Amino acid sequence: MRLTTGEVKAVAALARLGLSSDEVEDLRAQLSSILTSIELINELDTESIPPTAQTIDLTNVMRDDVPRSSLPLEQVFLNAPRHRNGFFEVRTPFGSDEGMT
Repeated sequence: MRLTTGEVKAVAALARLGLSSDEVEDLRAQLSSILTSIELINELDTESIPPTAQTIDLTNVMRDDVPRSSLPLEQVFLNAPRHRNGFFEVRTPFGSDEGMT
């Protein structure tokens, strides 16, 4: 399938891409080649092949959800650069770190 320059420009506008005329021509040739390849694939008889999302079986490997006690706060805060009153203390992304120790 051969695309026209107008079709490439329309797709570029939908994707909000600003393309030079050289880029439009390069993409026209590349996209035309891709669509030609897809046309060849569409000629294959795939009626007996069921639709699949994966080519291999997937299985979730999950552990049992067993409640257990959490780490003590002292151990949790061992690697924390700063903490106060049982919370991690982080620098604000908005500027002032007033009140930081």
